[in-house]
Amino acid sequence: MFGRRSSTAPPTPPPAAAPAAAVKPAAVRPPAAAGPAPAAGAVPKPPPAAKPAAGHGPAPGKPRVTEEKTEQFNLLKVRLHRNLINQLDLTRLVGDDESLREQVRELVSQLADRENTLLSFNERQRLIDEVLNETFGLGPLEVLLSDQSISDILVNGPKHIYVERKGRLELTEIAFRDNAHLMHVIDKIVSAVGRRCDENQPLVDARLADGSRVNAVIPPLALDGASVSIRRFGADPLTWDDYVRFKSVTPEMRDFLEACVKSRLNCVVVGGTGSGKTTLLNNLSSFIPSDERIVTIEDAAELRLRQPHIVRLESRPANIEGKGRITIRELLINSLRMRPDRIVVGECRGAETLDMLQAMNTGHDGSLTTIHANSARDAVARLETMVMMAGFDLPVKAIRQQIASAVNVLVQASRLTGGPRKIISVTEITGMEGDIITMQDIFQFEQVGISSAGKAYGRFVATGLRPQCLDRLESCGCALDPGLFQRQVLLEDEGA
Repeated sequence: MFGRRSSTAPPTPPPAAAPAAAVKPAAVRPPAAAGPAPAAGAVPKPPPAAKPAAGHGPAPGKPRVTEEKTEQFNLLKVRLHRNLINQLDLTRLVGDDESLREQVRELVSQLADRENTLLSFNERQRLIDEVLNETFGLGPLEVLLSDQSISDILVNGPKHIYVERKGRLELTEIAFRDNAHLMHVIDKIVSAVGRRCDENQPLVDARLADGSRVNAVIPPLALDGASVSIRRFGADPLTWDDYVRFKSVTPEMRDFLEACVKSRLNCVVVGGTGSGKTTLLNNLSSFIPSDERIVTIEDAAELRLRQPHIVRLESRPANIEGKGRITIRELLINSLRMRPDRIVVGECRGAETLDMLQAMNTGHDGSLTTIHANSARDAVARLETMVMMAGFDLPVKAIRQQIASAVNVLVQASRLTGGPRKIISVTEITGMEGDIITMQDIFQFEQVGISSAGKAYGRFVATGLRPQCLDRLESCGCALDPGLFQRQVLLEDEGA
């Protein structure tokens, strides 16, 4: 049944009971390798199935029957979703979101019953859930967005979706039907925040309802289908207690940072991509007193401050005619006219850095921002470079004087080998010696090695250097014990 006779095998007369008309002619095959002739009256063994050529046929571990069944399931889902849209009467739906979802679920269930398709109970429930996700959410991504253990969702075209759990990337079985399906979901995301993504604007930053950051790149820039990167912040954001419990910081470091923010020192969070800069900035802002007016400025609004008096500003890209763009720099300049007590900029990455430094130097102390850099010294060099991007021909010494007088504390976050994120240094800028900005590390994380679980481990230490800002902290009512800064090991992290 599953094999065919070789055209080169010696002919064997069919059994007498079988009529000749029942024997179908064999398909023409390439000559088989010579071998011993079968005995008279024996039925020849079917030849082994040919292996598909490289790059053709179903992928290993994915039988053709599974692919066909998946395609049939997707076609059924599309048909069901179309029928739902045609029959859905929004005027008859009342109640909150959960109630509306249940009403639509009942309608989808009725439509599924009308389909002349044999489905198991689990397949039927999956079909209904996926139709609801297409209707109310972001289709295949909804399953991943509901998993709180996932920190990043990375879509590389419609068929390859990766997630990061506990610092490790893994490929999922989730997939879109095709690139058009993925593009539809991207449009759904960006249109919700008043943005667009098309051939004229193939790059876009957006955010989800839960605050997660989204970046999308579509063809022609993305060669293998649209690419989506979602950085999740979770429904329950990390707090300082979580930082301490996860050994990302010590209580002594937290107390020092709290005193710095309450005493209105200007702090810059430093780190690479995925190091947790935005989460750390959000937590640093939690130390700002609730009676102060805070203005936040971001490209895509991610910060979730808990104070009551907050003005949130978000930049705007150009429209389809290339007009109407509002940059971070313009928002920052405008915010100075809004009587802020604190200015929090999500990230400095260009000419706005000069305006941020000037704001820090002209009465808006206690401001916070982040920049991309691999160390505190690299952060200072990047600040210099970004100030030069403002287009003013300023001497390097003048730029460094601005930085030294504006920035008080650099807090460096890092994602270490194996995934743990830690605050690996707290550095104070102490001034200038000649043309060089001077600084000193107050706290450090010293990596010792890699554990058997593949995670970096080490210890947090106080370097033994007394911060120059201690007098200012004390004058602002945030006195700290000088013994806190003596050379000592604060915490051992075994990397388990």
